[in-house]
Amino acid sequence: MSDITCISPVDGSVHATWPAETADSVRTRLVAARAAQTEWAARPLAERIALVKDCVAKLDAMNAEIVPELARQMGRPVRYGGEMGGVHERTDYMAGIAEQSLAPTQVEDSATFRRYIAREPLGLVYVIAPWNYPLLTAINTIVPALIAGNAVVLKHATQTAGIGDRFAEAFSLLPQGLFTNIHVTHDVSDELIGSREFDFINFTGSVSGGRSVERAAAGTFVCVGLELGGKDPAYVREDADLDAAVKTLVDGAMFNSGQCCCGIERVYVHESLYDAFVEKAAALTSKYVLGNPLDETTTLGPMASKRFADVVRRQIASAIDAGARALIDPGLFPADTGDTAYLAPQVLVDVTHDMDVMTEESFGPVVGIMKVRGDEEAIALMNDCVYGLTASVWTADFDKAAAIGARIETGTVFMNRCDYLDPALCWTGCKATGRGAALSALGFLSLTRPKSYHLRKI
Repeated sequence: MSDITCISPVDGSVHATWPAETADSVRTRLVAARAAQTEWAARPLAERIALVKDCVAKLDAMNAEIVPELARQMGRPVRYGGEMGGVHERTDYMAGIAEQSLAPTQVEDSATFRRYIAREPLGLVYVIAPWNYPLLTAINTIVPALIAGNAVVLKHATQTAGIGDRFAEAFSLLPQGLFTNIHVTHDVSDELIGSREFDFINFTGSVSGGRSVERAAAGTFVCVGLELGGKDPAYVREDADLDAAVKTLVDGAMFNSGQCCCGIERVYVHESLYDAFVEKAAALTSKYVLGNPLDETTTLGPMASKRFADVVRRQIASAIDAGARALIDPGLFPADTGDTAYLAPQVLVDVTHDMDVMTEESFGPVVGIMKVRGDEEAIALMNDCVYGLTASVWTADFDKAAAIGARIETGTVFMNRCDYLDPALCWTGCKATGRGAALSALGFLSLTRPKSYHLRKI
C-alpha cells in the first residue's frame, strides 16, 4: 500500500508522510463508529451541542501551530491568521438554529391522534475535504452532522492530511469512535463508498473527483453532496461604486493565490467604467508581494502545488497566444521563476469566451476582464459557463441586483461583495458545480432523514 505524502509548495520538500490504511483496517474502525453513533444520537441535543463547541474550542487552541503548518502544507501566508474566525461563525450559527431545525413538524396532537414528522440522523457521515480551506470546508459538514446525532469519518486531501490529524485531536473530546480520521488512497475511498460503509457522503473538490465519488456510490442509494468546480463571475454595472468594486474583486480574485471555491475568476464591466476599472485593478494587483508564506510581509504565497500553477501558466499563455493582453509585468515578482509553485498574479484584457481562462476553472491568481454594453450582455456571458457556484453583481440598486440574480444560473447571488460564505444562507451550486445543500437550516435537512409518526389512540 502506497504512502500518503504531502509535498510542501514552499520549497518542494516532503512535508509529511502517512501510511495509507487498507479498506479492511478502516472497516474495523467503523464498527466502533456505528456503536458510538447510536449512543450519541440518544443524548440530549444540548449535550451534543456543548461537546461539539468544546471540540471547536480545542481546535482553536491549536491555531498558533496550525497557521504555519498550513503555510507549509498549502502555501497560504501566515499574515492572514488562518480560518478559525469562520469556523466559530459557522459553528455558532448552526448550533443556534439546531433546536428549531431539528424539531419535529407537528401535524396533529389531539385526544385521538398524534401525527408528526421527526428528523433522525443518517448514521455515518463521510466528509472528503479539500486542501484550499481545510478547516472551513470540513467544518461545514462536521459540525452540523455531529449536532444532528451522526458519527463522522473524515478523509482530508493529501496536501492537508495533517489537518485531519488536528481535527482528530480536537474532536477526541467526543465519545470514542464517534469521530474517525482516516488516511486512505482514492481507490480505497471509492471501495469503502461502493460497499456502503457510509450513510451520507460529502465531497468538495474537482469535477473529476466528484464523478469518481458518484460512480463509486452508484447503486448504494446513499445520498451524495458535491461542491465541485467554479468559474465565478462578477458584473460591474454603470451605477457601481468603482473603488469598492476594484478593491473587493481584486481581493476576491487573488486571495489565497486564487485558490478559493467562490473566488472571482472573470469580471464583466460596463463600458462606461471599463477603462478606469482596468487601470485601478492592474495597479492594485501589482502591489502584491509574492514570497515565502512564512514571511509576515508576504501577501501572496505559492499555489498548493507546482502542478496547479502550471495549469494556470498554460491558460495564461494560451490566452495571450489567442490575442489577450497581460497587464502585470512578471518581473515585479522575482519569486516566480516559472518552474515552482510560486506564480505571479495576472490581469488579462482583450479576452473572449473562446479562451479557457474565461470558461474553464483556473483556481489561481489570474482574472480576465471584459467590457460589456449592459445587463443583457453581462447576463449572457455570466451564464456561458458549465459551472454555477456564486455570482457577484455591483450596483446601487437592490431590486436590479435581485432581478439580474434571478436570471443567473448560480447557487448564490452577491451584491457588492464576493468570496464569502454566510452560514445563514444555503451553500449550494448548480450545473457542473455539483448538488446538495450545506449550512443554514437546509444543511440539517441534508444530514438527517424524515421519519413519520402516525399514532392513534383507541
